[in-house]
Amino acid sequence: MAFAHDTDIALRTAAAVVNTAPGTRADRAVDTLSTAESLQEFYETWGWTGRLDGDASELEQARALRGRLRALWLAADDAHAVADLVNELLRTGHALPQLVEHGEYGWHIHATDGDAPFARRMQVEAAMAVVDVIRAGELSRLRVCAADDCDDVLVDLSRNRSKRYCDSGCGNRLAAAAYRSRQGG
Repeated sequence: MAFAHDTDIALRTAAAVVNTAPGTRADRAVDTLSTAESLQEFYETWGWTGRLDGDASELEQARALRGRLRALWLAADDAHAVADLVNELLRTGHALPQLVEHGEYGWHIHATDGDAPFARRMQVEAAMAVVDVIRAGELSRLRVCAADDCDDVLVDLSRNRSKRYCDSGCGNRLAAAAYRSRQGG
């Protein structure tokens, strides 16, 4: 599925921020968004622009957002429930869609002012991206990792809707375990 660049990146960023929370896998028991430095790294890694205060309050707002965004994935089998969640995210995020052009991306939509707090911008951008997913009838692309011991979320942007595992290596880990099992070791 080819979504617009801003939708694609907002979906992948939303999944990434959700997956910073400690997970059920033993190797994911740590909160990877626990310091102002880790928030700064997240901001830079995902190519955000605009305001970043980098203080404890902003970090807590970003961490609090994770559960609200995870709810979108957990409700993905019910378009009405997702729409309700999206509308709440847009309403509480004071969404104000506007057409902008910067960087190499051409014209795209920002739904908040660049001076809005970072967590609010993540909230609204994720909600706007899910609007596109709902309108395209593609909610099945929002999934939880198929590994029994992983609760990371993912966005399946593959053409044939075949992505089952998160980007944390679960697919490789399970394939290697299956191989070892077949080899008798």
